[in-house]
Amino acid sequence: MSKLELIIGTGGISVIFKMKEVGFSTDLEFGELHVAGDEAYGFRPYQLLVSSIAACSGGTLRKILEKKRMTIEDITIKAEVERNEAHANRVEKVLLHYVIKGNDLDEQKIERSIEVAHRNCPIAQSVKGSIDIIETFEIIK
Repeated sequence: MSKLELIIGTGGISVIFKMKEVGFSTDLEFGELHVAGDEAYGFRPYQLLVSSIAACSGGTLRKILEKKRMTIEDITIKAEVERNEAHANRVEKVLLHYVIKGNDLDEQKIERSIEVAHRNCPIAQSVKGSIDIIETFEIIK
């Protein structure tokens, strides 16, 4: 079996993905990442895409809430994905539902914070115009 390397590089960042029997792998700072169309061999590309959107959005929201001095005990994000089978099964919509736990949380401040986070999340901005991201939330005391 021949080895195929996929090199992605922009702006000084490059990542090398090496072909495996099924899928590709790469070594990153945190560890080895396996990506494959079959979940038995690695994370599926759409899972990584949705995870990137959710984790970036949630992390950005967390920073904004901390800057506003809102005490957050926990944030859980439920992500739902809508794909279009007729068009290469592309991801068309990601629905993010934040479950935010804390005391004395102001609903309007959280709503505005989610809007600011959306505008400042690099991943959400990268897919803007291609994937609709719908964000909702609920507060748990």
